[in-house]
Amino acid sequence: MSNLRIFAMNHKKISSLHINNMCSSKIRASLKRLRLHVLLGRNYSSLPGLIGNDIKSLHSIINPPIAKIRNIGIMAHIDAGKTTTTERILYYSGYTRSLGDVDDGDTVTDFMAQERERGITIQSAAVTFDWKGYRINLIDTPGHVDFTLEVERCLRVLDGAVAVFDASAGVEAQTLTVWRQADKHKIPRICFLNKMDKIGASFNYAVESIREKLKAKPLLLQLPIGEGKTFKGVVDVVSKEKLLWNPNSDDGKDFERKPLLEMSDPELLKEITEARNALIEQVADLDDEFADLVLGEFSENFDLLPAEKLQTAVHRVTLAQTAVPVLCGSALKNKGVQPLLDAITMYLPSPEERNYEFLERISRLLLPFADHHVEIPSLTAGNIALTVGLKHTATGDTIVSSKSSALAACRRAEREGEKKHRQNSEAERLLLAGVEIPEPVFFCTIEPPSMAKQPDLDHALKCLQREDPSLKVKLDPDSGQTILCGMGELHIEIIHDRIKREYGLETYLGPLQVAYRETILNSVRATDTLDRTLGDRRHLVTVELEAKSLETSSLLPVIEYAASVAEDLSQASREAIENGLHSACLQGPLLGFPIQDVAITLHSLVIHPGTSTTMISACVSRCLQKALKKADKQILEPLMNLEVTMTRDYLSPVLADLAQRRGNIQEIQTRQDNKVIIGFVPLAEIMGYSTVLRTLTSGSATFALELSNYQAMNPQDQSTLLSQRSGLS
Repeated sequence: MSNLRIFAMNHKKISSLHINNMCSSKIRASLKRLRLHVLLGRNYSSLPGLIGNDIKSLHSIINPPIAKIRNIGIMAHIDAGKTTTTERILYYSGYTRSLGDVDDGDTVTDFMAQERERGITIQSAAVTFDWKGYRINLIDTPGHVDFTLEVERCLRVLDGAVAVFDASAGVEAQTLTVWRQADKHKIPRICFLNKMDKIGASFNYAVESIREKLKAKPLLLQLPIGEGKTFKGVVDVVSKEKLLWNPNSDDGKDFERKPLLEMSDPELLKEITEARNALIEQVADLDDEFADLVLGEFSENFDLLPAEKLQTAVHRVTLAQTAVPVLCGSALKNKGVQPLLDAITMYLPSPEERNYEFLERISRLLLPFADHHVEIPSLTAGNIALTVGLKHTATGDTIVSSKSSALAACRRAEREGEKKHRQNSEAERLLLAGVEIPEPVFFCTIEPPSMAKQPDLDHALKCLQREDPSLKVKLDPDSGQTILCGMGELHIEIIHDRIKREYGLETYLGPLQVAYRETILNSVRATDTLDRTLGDRRHLVTVELEAKSLETSSLLPVIEYAASVAEDLSQASREAIENGLHSACLQGPLLGFPIQDVAITLHSLVIHPGTSTTMISACVSRCLQKALKKADKQILEPLMNLEVTMTRDYLSPVLADLAQRRGNIQEIQTRQDNKVIIGFVPLAEIMGYSTVLRTLTSGSATFALELSNYQAMNPQDQSTLLSQRSGLS
């Protein structure tokens, strides 16, 4: 049984539905817990709408007004405090009765065993709760670069997002990545500067990094009262009120909201008045309707402008993505989370304010509460839910109610510049707004404990691949071994652990290896003839082609046809040729890695009548392999963007270590009391780096990696690699 996460969106023109896959074994386990009514490890309040065994206003629980729905994601760099912020949100909304802690391993959204052991988010988790009459569907996404696809598949169907920042670090490496992903999907967002209580926290520094690095226009809706150890609350710039949390309150529920007065807070009032005036001017520059209002009725005195008018304008600006509201607080210290919830309902869009054209049509529905689910009879547009039982769908697929509506959507997408779609005539499924799947950079062999368990391993890997398309599985044609390809060391380690826990299989991993690429450096020609007789049918093909290097980077070969060939080429023959060329590029002549940055020109093609397309593909593939072997060949290695953050004391040893790893340092930044090294390093040199860095810096440094591109290895390194792979060294 597979479980699919349903994102039901506002529908206007077509009937279709985006789905995201979740692991089947996890759902079996969670449904079993649900049937037994056992909530393990946490003290939950009644699920929304459930009081004892009675159901309160079932229609309002399942189908709240669409204007009162907020579908949001929590996104950030790893360790910025996403999951802790989510835990506080769930507590203050009444979803949980106790405060979960990442270090204690009892959070709601980090419910996988691997997440609780490592203190990180690996798989996105959806939670539904209410706040002041609003229904909020929240998804906590991972921050680790190995699980970028998890963020991608969530952002593409959400209406808004909360970007969480470490106030002492500002914009970090993975923050940039998730911000770009949100830009791509045109997601309105608000910023929450977390960890204002941390030593080195700086509100101004964090805001400036948002402005400079993200190229965004921050709207300062709050200012902190104190920083670091002196942080005790925030000031609401819009309403000119201060919010102070009771220092004697353990859970942060007890706080007071007081208007700023000239008698009690003259300096703070002056500062906030100036900040509010600046905010009004900033919003007026971005929103014509608000500018007309300000210049008309309130040009003489901005103090008379009602807070509601300013909030409405900020909402419009946020939806237009011309600026981002900025709030601050400390989730761990239980300060600033309730105003963040208010901001989510006030400034982020409802489903009807986002231009989606999707409708749900599923038989069995479940409402998500992280790893617990409640079955519901129906669902309206704008909600998020789960469904079970779809066996032939995978992450990124779109289910449609009719083929004609899907084709119409595809045509509209093409007109808007979205060219990527896929049609499967057998299942009559189309991929409309697909997920961009990154290429894996690591691989290793994986073996079952015995050959009898191989089918079980194949099944487990098939299920995991449907859920996580960034995981690739293939067979080694020479050894027959199963090859596991992933986004990083942690990614493959987590997959290995999940196979053991969720499928009960003790598997063995071979040594982790880097996924290199190959290319050619010159232009070569080759000719090949395939002549076979099968039964009473003769298959005869003669091909002449040219392969040459491309100056621009291209993962797939660029295929061209000479004019004499293109004239009489049928569509079936063209598809057979391209299949053969793509197949030949999967394994290069040096080490068997994929070929890239190659252009192929077909100069001559002679096909005997009655020759099958399979034989055409085989001949073209063999001819290209012959040409590639004749060419001057080059190994390409993955080059990673690297960002290392440490205290000043450890800068020299870290730099010395990176020099030994063929690191190319671009710049060294100063962030508060820390130094940040930014540069590039070959992936092969960074394996096991986390252990070395912990040793060098006594566990105080952090680092982030992201694939930059593939670069040519120098001759000496390439010669060493070839010797190692051929067993000569």
